[in-house]
Amino acid sequence: MNKLRYLPIVLIVLLTLAACANIGHPTGGPRDVKPPRYVGSNPVPGATNVKSNRFTIHFDENIQLDDPNSKVAISPTQKEMPELFANGKRLDITLRDSLIPNVTYTIDLADAIKDLNEGNVLDGLAIDFATGDSIDTLQISGMVLHARDLEPAQGMLVGVYSTPADSNIHTRRFERIARTNQLGQFTVRNLAPGEYQLFALNDLNRDYFWDRTEDVAFSSVLLSPGVEHREVADTVAEDSIVVNTVVDYLPNNVLLGWFNEEYQAQYLKNYKRQSRNVIQLEMAAPADSMAKLTIVTLGSDTTLRLPLLDVSLMTHTPGLDTLTFWLRDSAVIAADTMLIETRYRRVDTLSNLVWATDTLKFNFKTPRKNKKEEPRAMTLQEKIDSIRKKNDTIRIDTFALMQPSTFLSVNLKNSTQEVNRPLLFSFASPIDSLPAGAMRIEYMPDSVYVPLEPQPQIVPADDWSFINYMADVKWQPGGKYRLVGDSLAVKDIYGLWIRNVEQTFSVRSLDEYSTIKFNITGLPDSVQAIVELLNDQDKPQLTVPVVDGTATFEYLLPATYYARLFIDSDRNGEWTNGDLKLRRQPEDVYYFSKKLALKKNWDRSEDWDINALAVDMQKPDAIKKNKPKRMAGEINADQDDEEIDPEDLPYNPYEQF
Repeated sequence: MNKLRYLPIVLIVLLTLAACANIGHPTGGPRDVKPPRYVGSNPVPGATNVKSNRFTIHFDENIQLDDPNSKVAISPTQKEMPELFANGKRLDITLRDSLIPNVTYTIDLADAIKDLNEGNVLDGLAIDFATGDSIDTLQISGMVLHARDLEPAQGMLVGVYSTPADSNIHTRRFERIARTNQLGQFTVRNLAPGEYQLFALNDLNRDYFWDRTEDVAFSSVLLSPGVEHREVADTVAEDSIVVNTVVDYLPNNVLLGWFNEEYQAQYLKNYKRQSRNVIQLEMAAPADSMAKLTIVTLGSDTTLRLPLLDVSLMTHTPGLDTLTFWLRDSAVIAADTMLIETRYRRVDTLSNLVWATDTLKFNFKTPRKNKKEEPRAMTLQEKIDSIRKKNDTIRIDTFALMQPSTFLSVNLKNSTQEVNRPLLFSFASPIDSLPAGAMRIEYMPDSVYVPLEPQPQIVPADDWSFINYMADVKWQPGGKYRLVGDSLAVKDIYGLWIRNVEQTFSVRSLDEYSTIKFNITGLPDSVQAIVELLNDQDKPQLTVPVVDGTATFEYLLPATYYARLFIDSDRNGEWTNGDLKLRRQPEDVYYFSKKLALKKNWDRSEDWDINALAVDMQKPDAIKKNKPKRMAGEINADQDDEEIDPEDLPYNPYEQF
């Protein structure tokens, strides 16, 4: 009984030990959404008479540098790349160039600073100092977007010249620079009073000059930075209103649209003999003149001066950048080797377009057949005997007994025909001619195909291939059709004929389509605008002009679409790129801010005020490519229900000054 007295005490001790031994899951506390905070630097912002080229910036937590070579900008521009090193809570910077006397310096860190653990980004921190007695304080701020699709320019160089000249961007380094952040925003700091020429540049080779292959943007007007003071009322208590004076640095809303002139040096990129009868030349860029080819050696014959066009048919791409020669002369086709003198346009060392001449060698050897793998081809008499042995009562047709490769094939582009599009079909090689009635279209109203009356005219689909053809027909929605061609009705340039053609296809019914109509407002008077319907990859699918404030797309297949509008300033029906030499800006672009999910047999109408949203806010996030990383203070989807401390929100790194 005495032992039982101690039983409650023993149980309490055991339960306590068990509770202590139980392994729990620590909560870890609230998520860190704060960026690193600036706590001091040497020199301090605004310091004057600075002599040392070594600087230190201190933060309240451990930091890391994100791509400093592309994000950090130091003004005046440095010939030697400065050293930047993150060391715990400190950033060490060493300028390798000698300091220039009586100049204001800016170390603009843009969004290169992140905390070490969560990657919260500190955006907009810059340290300024002067090597003389005074410091310049004016600024120019704005945004750089891709002119064609309004993507923010991330890490793009923005610079100014204080002595404007058209040749500056080619011959002089920028005087003061900044880098765009993830949103394409920039601020060129510490400017002296005056007029400035402003450029943005994707400086791939880091020489602070523009090469014709680099992306560029420019302001059409000179900019004069200044300050503006305005009063802002702030309520600090129910009965107390304090009026504060705020300083605005202007201009602060410069919008630059970057573009690439898509300059390509002209030269002969490639040449080959694809088969015995096909020779092809590929230029590096669209050409303005046709290349001239002359056969100078054919096999062992070295006395020729035979223009290639005399023994071939040439097809080409629209820009003359790919030329295909279909050889027609049997002696030329049979030659295993030929030398062709080729005269064409290319750029010289001074980037001038000049005529050049090269002698090109074209070889071709017929591949040897593997006798073990390929059976011997039957002779014509053997084929006839084989058919007779089967007692088949069929007409012996010499052409039908030949290999399929000896016939000219005809191919429909699509087996399902859109109700508003012409029929497209092609031959396997260029044809010699297309006699009237050789190819026909038939319709099945009930159960039998009958010829269309009248028959549509079949014409070349382009002016350069001799292969692609089209027929514009008023289709019966949901109808069944077929493309018909009689045997031996069409032959190609090598004498190959078509065999009997019967290729069936059907036309979509109207209830498979959708229609969308845009009611557009905000357009300037007397301008021409064009709307592009885009897919989910931001690629144009259809375009229509704006007529009387509306743009209507009909016969759309169900899908998710987006829309973009551009001002067709030159009225050529296409978006026109910028040109720095001509000082021509790219044509203005606007996005419809919502996605358009279309269903079958559905008509949709949308009101679109192109100025309802700021340009940088118009493009839907779903098709943005340059999406900014999570900035400090942004709330993730899984944080929506959490209470956010005001101190966790983005802050001004200079608020203490």
